[in-house]
Formats: sequence, C-alpha cells, structure tokens
Amino acid sequence: MKRVHIFIYGHVIGVFFRDEIKELALKLKIKGWVRNTLDGKVEAVFEGDERDIEKMVEFCNKGSLRSKVDKVEIKEEDVQFEKDFNIKW
Repeated sequence: MKRVHIFIYGHVIGVFFRDEIKELALKLKIKGWVRNTLDGKVEAVFEGDERDIEKMVEFCNKGSLRSKVDKVEIKEEDVQFEKDFNIKW
C-alpha cells in the first residue's frame, strides 16, 4: 500500500481532467481525492497498490486529451486509509 500527494501544473482546469482522474482511479480501485487549486493547479492524493499508483502518476504526467501538463510534483506520504475516491470542490 502506498500514498502519494501530487500537484499537476499546466492547462489542467476546465478540461475535465479531474473527471478523467476519478474514472481511472475507480477503475484501478485507487482511494483518495482530486481538486482544483485556487492558483490553477490540480491537486490529488492517491492510495493503493504501488503498480496502480504508478499508472495514475503516469496518466497525470501525460494528461487528458484536452489538457497540457507542464509539470507534476509528487510527494510520498504515510498511508491514511482513504475510504473512496472523490472530487473535492
């Protein structure tokens, strides 16, 4: 079990990026959350199997069809046993 906290920079707001992150997280059984930040980033926390976390991070680096990712910051954290995956507002 692994937990990462990430910040995604670029053209990532208003392009359904959070929805696509949630869709993939549910498919991979990842727990955590995703939200837009006031300064134009997408912030997310992923908890789950290490290989599945790697798939999530890979998707975040690549971006969705409508987004353009410039940079992703990743910080590993202690697992907090999230119960599900949500989009935070």
